[in-house]
Amino acid sequence: ENGSKEWEFVIEFLKHTDQSVLLHICRKLINHLLILGVNEASDLFYCPPKDLVDDDGYANYPTAAEPMGDIVCLCENVFHIAKKYIGTDELKNLIKRWIQEENAYSLIKALDNISPTLHNIIEALRKFQKSSKGEEFIFSPKGRWLTVGLIKDFLSNKPEFINIAAQYINYSDFDDIINNIIYPSDSHGRIGGKGTGLFLAKKILSKESGDLPPLQSIKTPKTWYITTDTITEFLHYNDLEELNEQKYRRIQEIRLEYRNVIQLMKNSKLPPEIVNSLSVALDDFNDMPIIVRSSSVLEDQTGASFSGKYKSLFLANQGSKRERLSALQDAIIEVYASMFGPDPIQYRAERNLLDVTEEMGILIQQVVGTKVGKYFFPLFSGVAFSNNEYRWSPRIKREDGLIRMVPGLGTRAVDRLTDDFPILVSPQQPGIKVNIVPEEIKRYSPKKIDVINLENNSFETIEISKLLKEYGNQIENINKIVSIMEYDHIRKPNMFEIDFKKDDLVVTFDGIINDSPCIKQLNAALKTLKTKLGYPVDIEFASDGKDLYLLQCRPQSFREETAPAPIPQDILPKDIIFSANRYISNGLIQNISHIVYVDPDSYNELSELEDLKTVGKIISALNSFLPKRQFILIGPGRWGSRGDIKLGVSVTYSDINNTAALIEVARK
Repeated sequence: ENGSKEWEFVIEFLKHTDQSVLLHICRKLINHLLILGVNEASDLFYCPPKDLVDDDGYANYPTAAEPMGDIVCLCENVFHIAKKYIGTDELKNLIKRWIQEENAYSLIKALDNISPTLHNIIEALRKFQKSSKGEEFIFSPKGRWLTVGLIKDFLSNKPEFINIAAQYINYSDFDDIINNIIYPSDSHGRIGGKGTGLFLAKKILSKESGDLPPLQSIKTPKTWYITTDTITEFLHYNDLEELNEQKYRRIQEIRLEYRNVIQLMKNSKLPPEIVNSLSVALDDFNDMPIIVRSSSVLEDQTGASFSGKYKSLFLANQGSKRERLSALQDAIIEVYASMFGPDPIQYRAERNLLDVTEEMGILIQQVVGTKVGKYFFPLFSGVAFSNNEYRWSPRIKREDGLIRMVPGLGTRAVDRLTDDFPILVSPQQPGIKVNIVPEEIKRYSPKKIDVINLENNSFETIEISKLLKEYGNQIENINKIVSIMEYDHIRKPNMFEIDFKKDDLVVTFDGIINDSPCIKQLNAALKTLKTKLGYPVDIEFASDGKDLYLLQCRPQSFREETAPAPIPQDILPKDIIFSANRYISNGLIQNISHIVYVDPDSYNELSELEDLKTVGKIISALNSFLPKRQFILIGPGRWGSRGDIKLGVSVTYSDINNTAALIEVARK
């Protein structure tokens, strides 16, 4: 009886205040009655005579518009019939849901506007969520309409993306974005490729975690988003629009000009409204270290992941609010400047993306980790891939995947470094190790760690042995990543038996691989994301020793697996240019006209930094001059290594992108 009085009061109220909502409810109720088979409802609206309609209900001539009639009268007739066939509680719930649907129209109008601003969409979404106070029609047509509209406006308007995203995202999920977004007042931007990839991956893993327990505890760090059109506002605010023509210059000119572009931009200012929003974001992060990451429109899409082409910058985020805000603005502008560098421009040119407008969004993420002494770092982090292109055993299959892990910040797992090694694991078969002999396990173990120094506000690389001697007993779960080398064997320790001053400690990750859920979690995440997204993925992760965090998800660059090329058996030793006794992926490279060989011994004899850099410049010149994809580069160490260029020729992507194959000669 109370339920009856409640809905009757609502209907009576709408009769006098909002007849459009009342008409919406009546139409919905008539359709509901007809679906239930209540024939009395068919006469409530005008129906054309039966003899003028074909079997499918399709008239072959224009029908006349009929007056709707008295809405109040119609309403009374509808509810008179409905009371006979529908229970009081069900009728009350239906009316409540239909009123909420009607409330959604202001949001739908904002989304369906010809050129909706983010501000209008966000305000309409907040108003709608406040009035709906629930998710009653997430699975209704209107709920789908809202969700798809929000996906288009915040994430991507590509049909293939929308088809996948709409299965895992609903309109209520966008709270995660609208409460943490920074944008110009008239913004029409999105959150960019990296932000979109991480947001969708998070929702997929959350939805699938019901069937896969290893996924349940995977987290993502606190994130703020700067929209993709903020860079346009920044360039306009500082009269720097001319920089947009950089991409059409010759690559040599781009390379020479890039340093000036960086300084020009770093001496410019972000618009005041953006600075104010950044101040709010810093209050949210408090004094936790943060990382400023690129999230461009073109980034992290299938066939063009832009891996390593744009900058990511760590900030200790210490000091006064003014100092922290200044450092954050400087980092954002430097990430923006990386859009005008030679590597991303060359990468875009090769994929016919030069004429496509490239807009750079930004992610500001809280760094995963804990404070140990004056340092801040995660226990470990790394990257993981759906496809393993570096199989160290014939028992490992390509689809078994690959994990690269390092202690501390993940930069040493991502970047090409000459002076250290990550730990490699096959997530499907973690028991098959790369190195088995204790001496080799120690030799190829990580020796350095990247950390944030909270005292001097800097990103640092330090010796692991030094860190362990000083702070080893303060690092929670350190026994899971180090082992003790004793005589001619390596053993896994418990936390209480390690003598950090005296023991010969080796980073093996044996405790993580064998005694923690981490590898199972990464394996489940890789397989789930590959299946649901429809392509192999490349993810970044970090752990504070307690929880595993997903930091990034993008398509993995790959080519179809090919059969090994037949190698003739009777080749004379003098005709063999190079050979390898470790795994090399299958491939067939033909029509090679030149080999560029950097002699390891001669390169090693160079003592002046300028001479070492000159070798890189010569390689760059040859890369432009030689016929594309018809030459091979062979050189010592790791091409494009960062740090000590004595250990590898100093080049970047745009210096070597035309080669057919890149061969690295390891020295004993």
